[in-house]
Amino acid sequence: MITIYHNNRCSKSRSGLKILEDSGKDFKISKYLDDPLTEDELVKIIELLQIKPMDLVRQNEAIWKSEFKHKALTDAEIISAMVKNPKLIERPIVVNGNKAVIGRPPENISEII
Repeated sequence: MITIYHNNRCSKSRSGLKILEDSGKDFKISKYLDDPLTEDELVKIIELLQIKPMDLVRQNEAIWKSEFKHKALTDAEIISAMVKNPKLIERPIVVNGNKAVIGRPPENISEII
């Protein structure tokens, strides 16, 4: 099952959702701001993306700038920060089986559907 981690207020996320809708494939929407990811779920997504936790952080978010930007954080601390502050998670993320992409640009989603 394809899953999109979606924030409806984000234009890139809405574009990613449209790509999935147009694909005709079954998928589910996870509104991660309303139903936050657990640490284990986020770790799994990061592994599927094959990136470092820092690469998933929205570094221009006010909470990042005020609380975390100038600290030397471990990967575990970065993951914890994203779990506690889901706005920090880059979006959209699409997971299909053992593959995942960040939909920036949204066309990246086509690679895994």
